[in-house]
Amino acid sequence: MKLTGNTILITGGASGIGRGLAEAFHDKGNQVIISGRRQSALDEVTSQHRGMASVVLDITDKASIKAFAAEALAKFPSVNVLINNAGIMRMEDIKGSPSEIDVAEAEIATNLLGTIRVSAAILPHLLRQQQSTLITVSSGLAFVPMTSVPTYCATKAAVHSYSMSLREQLRKTSVSVVELVPPYVQTELLVPEQASDPNAMPLADFIAETMTLFEKGDAEVVVDACKPLRFAAENGNLPEVMEMLNAQH
Repeated sequence: MKLTGNTILITGGASGIGRGLAEAFHDKGNQVIISGRRQSALDEVTSQHRGMASVVLDITDKASIKAFAAEALAKFPSVNVLINNAGIMRMEDIKGSPSEIDVAEAEIATNLLGTIRVSAAILPHLLRQQQSTLITVSSGLAFVPMTSVPTYCATKAAVHSYSMSLREQLRKTSVSVVELVPPYVQTELLVPEQASDPNAMPLADFIAETMTLFEKGDAEVVVDACKPLRFAAENGNLPEVMEMLNAQH
């Protein structure tokens, strides 16, 4: 994937990894459009980066996705990169609180259905571009689940599978499919304290390594810190890695 000369549409671009990617690509001279539910949060980011734009999106709402795609592509017809980044993570005590099915459904709507629906809305446009890239964001937890966040892990495993199928279907088209597989990163994805957790990878370090890996053109972008999770099964130590991961949480 080339790192310059793109028009990039990023879901969930007002915070965390999405914001980090938006700023990194903007700094390289790309036109970047971020999306999210709250206009105020989007404005806080774009006001600090001249030329960065935003479009409001409620990724859990099918009608909002349709309107978002129409508005974004009308305003920015040169869009050639989509980054499906929007996601939420919630703790679930399934045995103790069966009512938390509402939490699970919200995660599925955001993490999985959101990725599929936004991809479906933007893909016809990407297919008309001479060269384009569709990026999905899964997680190291797609490969080794953390039991306190079961639905999050399940949605990210589904995003991984979806990405593989999408890549194969689009193999002979102008669209490349890239899966970004983050480790535990210093963001506020789960709780505010995560942003300063010394056990998490600093966001700036994650973004810097990710940008370098994007340029290599691999189908999966996996920073070194995430490789123990991503390749646990291939390395034959999945039970041990899973036990160690869940002992820490």
